[in-house]
Amino acid sequence: MKIEILLVICVFLLGFLSASLASSLVNYYDAEVPLLSDLGIFNDSNEKAPADFVKDDQILVFEDRVVILVEDATLSKYSPTGSMRPVLDFGSNGIRVKIESSDDISIGDIVSFRKNNMLIVHRVIEKGFDEKGIYFITKGDNNPVSDGKIRIEQIDYKTIGVIW
Repeated sequence: MKIEILLVICVFLLGFLSASLASSLVNYYDAEVPLLSDLGIFNDSNEKAPADFVKDDQILVFEDRVVILVEDATLSKYSPTGSMRPVLDFGSNGIRVKIESSDDISIGDIVSFRKNNMLIVHRVIEKGFDEKGIYFITKGDNNPVSDGKIRIEQIDYKTIGVIW
């Protein structure tokens, strides 16, 4: 009887470890895993959403078109890095605006900043103040680590909308 119980426990543990390994391989190879996200395993209710930028009266919906009334907006395209999946990826169309000051940026906003001669698009996860002034911590939604401190001088744009 004890051997049978031990065998059941071993089979259970082997199955559990196999499923964990398979899950990590699926994530490693960037396959879709909708079941886990549907169960809320990857959802962090403490994450902040981007601040509202476009108000209702700035969006005009007609039978043949949609007009968004935002001054000096430009379109952006994205490289297929996967760092901002599922929100942004290759083929997404972003609507962005130049920012005027650090007051224009809130936690949850998606910003484009310059680092190592590259324009990087990541989400603001922290806003703080240190001896050099205001800083922002950014991170790709699909990245395990942050980008470190980013200063307002490095930030070119704020994404205000995405069209898939």
